[in-house]
Amino acid sequence: MNYDLTKGRITGSLLKFSFPLILGNLLQQCYNLADTLIVGKFVGADALAAVGSAYSLMTFVTSIIIGLCIGAGAYFSHMFGCKNEENLKTGIFISFAFIGVLSVILNLLLYIFCDPIMRILQVPDDIFYLMKDYLMWVFAGMTAVFVYNFFSNLLRGIGNSFVPLIFLCVSAVLNIGLDIVFVLVFENGIAGVAIATVISQVVSGIGLALFTLIKFPELRIRRRHLHFDFEIFKNIASLSFVTCLQQSVMNFGILLVQGIVNGFGKIVMAAFAAGVKIDTLAYMPVQDFGNAFSTFVAQNYGAGKEKRIRRGIKSSVICVTVFCIVISALVCVFARPLMSVFVQDGLEDVIAVGAQYLTVEGTFYIGIGILFMLYGYYRAVNKPFMSLILTLISLGVRVVLAYFLSKLPSVGVFGIWVSVPIGWALADITGIIYYFMLKRKSKLRKTTS
Repeated sequence: MNYDLTKGRITGSLLKFSFPLILGNLLQQCYNLADTLIVGKFVGADALAAVGSAYSLMTFVTSIIIGLCIGAGAYFSHMFGCKNEENLKTGIFISFAFIGVLSVILNLLLYIFCDPIMRILQVPDDIFYLMKDYLMWVFAGMTAVFVYNFFSNLLRGIGNSFVPLIFLCVSAVLNIGLDIVFVLVFENGIAGVAIATVISQVVSGIGLALFTLIKFPELRIRRRHLHFDFEIFKNIASLSFVTCLQQSVMNFGILLVQGIVNGFGKIVMAAFAAGVKIDTLAYMPVQDFGNAFSTFVAQNYGAGKEKRIRRGIKSSVICVTVFCIVISALVCVFARPLMSVFVQDGLEDVIAVGAQYLTVEGTFYIGIGILFMLYGYYRAVNKPFMSLILTLISLGVRVVLAYFLSKLPSVGVFGIWVSVPIGWALADITGIIYYFMLKRKSKLRKTTS
């Protein structure tokens, strides 16, 4: 189902459009969630630490590809909003070729520089080769990650968030089933969960691409669209590069934090690995609501409907606030039971450290909820540089504070946890101030014109 978000009831349309995004991303987390759960329960703490550290690296790497695709998706939304079919189809060709080539280059670089990257991350020697074994397999699925994210952002750009969800459902179920087969039946260990992930990614990527080309004839490009248009490329590149930079900077900061965490040993590494999965799963719905909000703003921005955008902002703030209050309460109350799901019985030290992490982060989910809205808004109104600035503030503060506070004997690893909500808060304040500055400038221009 395609949603034209430039008309109709705002809150209802946003919730209907965002629900498949939310459910889809939750299912996408099942790739690593299943890996973490099965590895933590049936392989051991060393393997859990290796997969957790690898997850931070893979999140950073895939964020580059996802950021490029999200930026292209914003362009698709603009063209859909202003009903420019020719530029939309030419943009599909240009962006697919452009992002595809970059994805292949990135994949090759990962294979070449895997060892030096792991050394930079301070991966302990006793899990170094476990993590490398996992990564060598996971890297093989990078092209499939590009294909899936390109076509999912293309469909979301025209208001269809349901079809990508279907393919993620199939992929997630397949991934969990293959995890069980490769680990419990064939006893392939950490390599088995990686192979299961790659197979699932290939199924979702190729399946979605073929389905889109067959079932959405309005998106098929013709020979006249197979040419290079500098203006279209410039628009796509501007949105894609800045969004990519924003996404990769965000996850690079997390990668740096992973390096700090690794310095505290395997107990903290294992706790962080499980805690991050729970944390990410908890606020994932509000992240996807932010992406739905971005599509809403982008379509209305392309259609020139400023008043509708303002009404959508008010509605979205209410939805995000209510969700964050509820999920914060749940995570804080059930922190220890949630950790126990991912950790072998008897590892009380790991559970205690992870529960502390979840309690600190969970208390302040409203900060990341508002930040995701700000990211989506500035990307949608052709100001992606502001999303990048907010990311730099949030992650810069997080990394710097985590580094210095964790060095204090009286603070230790708690300093890493508390640095996160402080970064969120400072970025939120900056983004909100800039929004009202833009609003004031817009009113002054209308008054003087």
